[in-house]
Amino acid sequence: MTMSKNLYVISGATGMTGNELARQLLAKGHVVVGFDNFFASSADTIRDIADNPDFHFAAYDLNDAGQMEQIAKLVKKLQPGCSRTLYINCAAVVHTEHFYKVEETFTTNVLGMRSFLGQAIAAGADTYINCSTSEVYSMQSWNENGGVGEQDYLVLATAEHSQRTSYATGKLMTEFFMKDAVDRGLIRGCSIRFANVYSRHERFAKHIIPHIIDQLAAGREVVLLENSKTNKRTFLHNIDSCRAVLALMDTEAALDGSVYNVATDEEVSIIELTRMIADRMGIADPRIVFEGYRASDPERRLLNTEKIRARTGWNPIITLADGLDMCIEELHKA
Repeated sequence: MTMSKNLYVISGATGMTGNELARQLLAKGHVVVGFDNFFASSADTIRDIADNPDFHFAAYDLNDAGQMEQIAKLVKKLQPGCSRTLYINCAAVVHTEHFYKVEETFTTNVLGMRSFLGQAIAAGADTYINCSTSEVYSMQSWNENGGVGEQDYLVLATAEHSQRTSYATGKLMTEFFMKDAVDRGLIRGCSIRFANVYSRHERFAKHIIPHIIDQLAAGREVVLLENSKTNKRTFLHNIDSCRAVLALMDTEAALDGSVYNVATDEEVSIIELTRMIADRMGIADPRIVFEGYRASDPERRLLNTEKIRARTGWNPIITLADGLDMCIEELHKA
């Protein structure tokens, strides 16, 4: 029996979730169109699938209308040989240093998402997955009832307090675009609020895990923000973030335009995280230096994931210990 092929169109295809999605979808015999401008990633993350004849990749920018027109033409060309067309928007201005740049976050995260959604609808795609962020919870990123839930009210920092909120409100706006499109019967889909995704392939030390690994590899001193004295986080491996996207796409009842938290409940302090990584690298008692402070940075970010677990059966399978081992192993390959 011949496997039925679907066509998946992925923005941010070399990013942490995008590259793993492409890899798993190709392994299942599907066709993938992917593009990325390498803002926060590199072609190295897809080198193992680059030669797959069913993988059509372009170094394109979501904000370039001409390049997006070429993607639309390619999709139209490939559709006759595929059963379904599904769009997944993984593109985002995500690194913390860019949270404060209003123009960049608005252009990519809001206008880019809306344009990509419009292309999906015009192409007759039946599903659109919008990758959002747990940053939308801003100053209310946890509670004592199993973590903050999708139905809880949001408490955002003000413009006077932090420009970082522009990133959160931009991503929140994409969730409204998603719900509106589904409510109007234009497409099926949902939004995903990911919490602190990390990947063994990430070699840009802008996020905390590769930052700690790089600093320990260069010496024994790790520079952390003053916030790290009290901050706690959960960390989601990109294998699990990818599995969540696949689980939602395969659950028709979940594609109702609503929002899903995707995270682990394995909470760790940033200081504990540093020591875990150091221990795995054979470094005893690493020296930690605290410099700088980040405004509007919640002490904890703990998400309740009962909704996605109940609707799809998804649950994380990569423990933090195993995920860190993967990241450190990748470092030794470099």
